[in-house]
Amino acid sequence: MMRLSWTRKATSDLVRLHEFLAPVNTRAAAEIVRMLTRAVGRLPHQPRIGVKLDEFAPREIRRIIVGHYEIRYEIDAGGIHILRLWHTREER
Repeated sequence: MMRLSWTRKATSDLVRLHEFLAPVNTRAAAEIVRMLTRAVGRLPHQPRIGVKLDEFAPREIRRIIVGHYEIRYEIDAGGIHILRLWHTREER
């Protein structure tokens, strides 16, 4: 099984999403965080489940869509690194 780590940007993305949703619906905000962290937790078992983003070659950057959220991650010799996550309607 591959080692899993979160970058600072990915961690701050998760906090930002929660802080955006919590004033409207705290329960939904917590559920979104759980849903995203569960999805990430499955990656060490199936690291190449995401779509490979060729524009980042030679790096192996992949993405998965979870509900209305995109999670980008990188696979390298050190393991799986969660790079960023955001709502698919967000302007980036």
